[in-house]
Amino acid sequence: MPLKFEPITLDNQDKYRERLSVCPQKASDYSFVNLWAWADEYGLLWAWEGPLVWIKQTKPAVSYWAPIGAWEILDWKQCLDFYFNRETLFSRVPDALVQIWKVGIENRIRIEPDRGHWDYLYSVSELTELKGNRFHKKKNLLNQFKKNFSYRYIPIKGETVNEVLVMQENWCAWRDCESSNALSAENRAIERTFKNWHQLKGLMGGAIMIKQTIVAYTAAESLSDNLLLIHFEKGDPEYIGVYQAINQMFLAHSGVPFTTVNREQDLDDEGLRNAKLSYHPVDFLRKFKVILS
Repeated sequence: MPLKFEPITLDNQDKYRERLSVCPQKASDYSFVNLWAWADEYGLLWAWEGPLVWIKQTKPAVSYWAPIGAWEILDWKQCLDFYFNRETLFSRVPDALVQIWKVGIENRIRIEPDRGHWDYLYSVSELTELKGNRFHKKKNLLNQFKKNFSYRYIPIKGETVNEVLVMQENWCAWRDCESSNALSAENRAIERTFKNWHQLKGLMGGAIMIKQTIVAYTAAESLSDNLLLIHFEKGDPEYIGVYQAINQMFLAHSGVPFTTVNREQDLDDEGLRNAKLSYHPVDFLRKFKVILS
């Protein structure tokens, strides 16, 4: 029986967030904000069937993501037999679901590593306090920024959203986004997020201003009571230490209720991987490709 896929809409975000809330493991890809922001870039669709939301990617090729819902209560053999009668690729499958599938349908699946999609998990308190030799360089850059610039930190709300969009446009000009498919796609996702900021649930953010101009911003989302997800973080490279500043200041102002911060994946980009590792993750949320035969 084919699943009935349809475009991802804002109307069903509360219903989707309820399904995500009962997922045993919440990977960054599956936040509603991420689905909404990147829907056009990946051709994302969803299908609502029973207790699950199925997600289909159509660009640049067809694959399925992990279904969202209470994984542990499903009869997966019966479920997958019902909807899939040919070889099917599932991508970005969180480790917790892979372990469940290993028990229930091990003879039907091939599992492949997908290191580029692992989420980086950090201690909120460590990234806020930056104590010890491990964070010495980060703390130095933060202190340089504080010493050299007259700045103020502000939460993102109201008209600040439009000012962030101006900064993002300037950032894209600095980085020449038009010359990079990846940066252009990210820019469109960022614009879609901020243009719908007041309609998207769970969003929060902060910005740093110098001389009435935003020079850095962070956009984040609460995934659970103790898990914070960072979606986008940009800074003006003219200001040394600005990235260390927005990282630390946002968590100091908005990260207090959370124990863990998810800073998403590196997509096998070596520079991005080194940057994420330099903040000393406490763990990874591992994801895999799964071929269902």
